[in-house]
Amino acid sequence: TMAKRLAKEKKQLEDDPLDNATAGPDDDSNILQWTAMIMGPEDTPYDGGVFNVSMTFPPEYPFKPPKVQFTTKIYHPNIDKLGRICLDVLKDKWSPALQIRTVLLSIQALLSSPEPDDPLDTTVADHFKQNKKDAENIARQWNQLYATSS
Repeated sequence: TMAKRLAKEKKQLEDDPLDNATAGPDDDSNILQWTAMIMGPEDTPYDGGVFNVSMTFPPEYPFKPPKVQFTTKIYHPNIDKLGRICLDVLKDKWSPALQIRTVLLSIQALLSSPEPDDPLDTTVADHFKQNKKDAENIARQWNQLYATSS
């Protein structure tokens, strides 16, 4: 069942945690609503940032992907102002064999290498294409403003 599957994934993440991400249910009464925390990868504009991501699991999980959304503001061509993420594993490349761990790793990879040619936010994507250095500076500023606790 879905609840069993989510409980198993939760235990795996606790027993064998990822280096730069954590995820778990918001509270024990609702296994379908999780929060993940993803650390910005080193040597990127997101370095040092901690990004909160909400994960909502459909009743059909794992046959349908979770709905995953950034709740921390981020300046990135593949993440729009509402925090929605353009990521193949959350859409057509989803398969029941994939796990929450895969999703977290995929999001980190997206932070490491933005894909302005497959944008969700075209304004940001154009900025990354026309003046990558300037776009990365804004990403850094947003990182400081919204994603770091200091």
